[in-house]
Amino acid sequence: MRVSRLLLVTLRDVPAEAEITSHQLLLRAGYIRRVGSGIYAYLPLMWKVLQKITAVVREEMNRAGAQETLLPQLHPAELWQRSGRWQGYTAGEGIMFHLEDRQGRELGLGPTHEEVITSLAGELLRSYRQLPVNLYQIQTKFRDEIRPRFGLMRGREFIMKDAYSFHASEADLRETYGDMDQAYRRIFERCGLDAVPVDADSGAIGGAASQEFMVTADAGEDLILISDDGQYAANQEKAVSIPSAASPLPDGPEESIPTPGLGSIESLCDAKGWDPSQVVKVLLFVATLDDDTLQPLLVSLRGDQELNPTKVVNAVSRILNKGVLDCRPITPDDNNRQQIDPIPFGSIGPDFSDDVLQGAKTWEPTFLRLADETASELGGFICGSNKPDLHRFNTSWAAIGQKPTSLDLRNARAGDVCTHNPESRLMEKRGIEVGHIFQLGRKYSEAMESRFTNENGKTEPFWMGCYGIGVSRLAQAAVEQHHDDSGICWPTAIAPFEAIVVVANIQDETQGQLGEALYTQLQAAGVDVLIDDRKERAGVKFKDADLIGIPWRIVVGRDASEGTVELVCRRSREVQKLPHAEAVTCLTKALHP
Repeated sequence: MRVSRLLLVTLRDVPAEAEITSHQLLLRAGYIRRVGSGIYAYLPLMWKVLQKITAVVREEMNRAGAQETLLPQLHPAELWQRSGRWQGYTAGEGIMFHLEDRQGRELGLGPTHEEVITSLAGELLRSYRQLPVNLYQIQTKFRDEIRPRFGLMRGREFIMKDAYSFHASEADLRETYGDMDQAYRRIFERCGLDAVPVDADSGAIGGAASQEFMVTADAGEDLILISDDGQYAANQEKAVSIPSAASPLPDGPEESIPTPGLGSIESLCDAKGWDPSQVVKVLLFVATLDDDTLQPLLVSLRGDQELNPTKVVNAVSRILNKGVLDCRPITPDDNNRQQIDPIPFGSIGPDFSDDVLQGAKTWEPTFLRLADETASELGGFICGSNKPDLHRFNTSWAAIGQKPTSLDLRNARAGDVCTHNPESRLMEKRGIEVGHIFQLGRKYSEAMESRFTNENGKTEPFWMGCYGIGVSRLAQAAVEQHHDDSGICWPTAIAPFEAIVVVANIQDETQGQLGEALYTQLQAAGVDVLIDDRKERAGVKFKDADLIGIPWRIVVGRDASEGTVELVCRRSREVQKLPHAEAVTCLTKALHP
């Protein structure tokens, strides 16, 4: 390919819309162009990158025994209604684009394909003899993100590889799950990414177990916690740890202590000289359930800990056996909206009465009471008295007559002791999720009544797994992990071209002829090569070459008359002056050893 014929428009200035480095570089280097909020055009250079990533993904999936297919992007609503996910994905802040056809039938643009593939499996896979089966596709997905941002990291339209496996037993599912784990590790390694597998929450997809693959980067949206011995890693939504011990309260009777104007843990402890670990703070939420019930929650937590919203949602869903569509804090505005008595925010105790909920317009009349283990394990503690500007000192769970359901509801954090090794501590890193694998179990096959006949002649639901890789996100994650002050430094395996021949002065006949000869020789040697044959200043060409990030550069300049060229490694900046034939040999060996 010749740069003179390539659709390449580079930008010198950083686009105002781009917040993180990888987004800035992909726009500046002419890889992508914004069409609308969260919607991008993949320009020729980017499409080459995506094709190379796709080729790696396809090779490794085929190697693992998966079969490629292509599923529809338009999904009938009834499939999602059968699984119970239609309302959660379309109501309120649901992420599914949905529409009606001219007959008034509801459809959704697929953000994921569990419903479609499970329905097909129920029709096509009738016997255990047909199992296991692992089907994958590489396709555009759609998600109506509330706040699209960071370019391809969180867009409304993106390319994804998603696979779905069907099994006769849980043991067979676990085996394929392990195979996919290894396939993913090979994919990320071949693409030149430093990806960390971490324990993860299964979220709206559901299932018994899941694992994310995170590309470590300062711009990552996810916080991951990694043990300093390298034996444990988890997304903060899922991470567990042993917290620091609470500071004990001195022995003594329970007291009521005035605390005017001290409505936060920080102000309370600063004013009274208390340690936050001695305080039980109470947080109120209202959860919207998938049957439209509005369930108030009262959550107790040790004062020095942070609540993990994902763990709370999972606990509510598990206890009530219902899906949670939304979970938001209760605020003073709710007093008027629900026509209830004023809530003494800042002084609420774990025994705050359900009486306040009586007569609420739309809420359930009782709190679902939860407590993090750090709070429920305290002997004596400080808490609100349920009256404004008053706290109880040295009370206990027995004294207040409450014992809420005790669960892990807190955020693990850096410095916490690891559960697997008391000598190890957790460290924090930022990560970009590029892959996620799930053991779905029988969640979808049971809901959709997709069954097979087992070896005993009885029908039972499939065991299922699903496995996703964000192909377009992976491309941008590679840029986030591989760049310098001058531009992108693509890993060779996914670079749009392996090498670029830069002719400093195309109007110089000697330089032009040598550049063309090198271009032809490299093509013959199997090198994916680009030649910059534009009538531009050499400085412009060098800056563009650095910006677009092709791994190797051969510069044909003033020494062309002597048959000498420069071989430049983009990543290391190492420059070698070599006879042109030797440069071709050296480059070919470096690329294809």
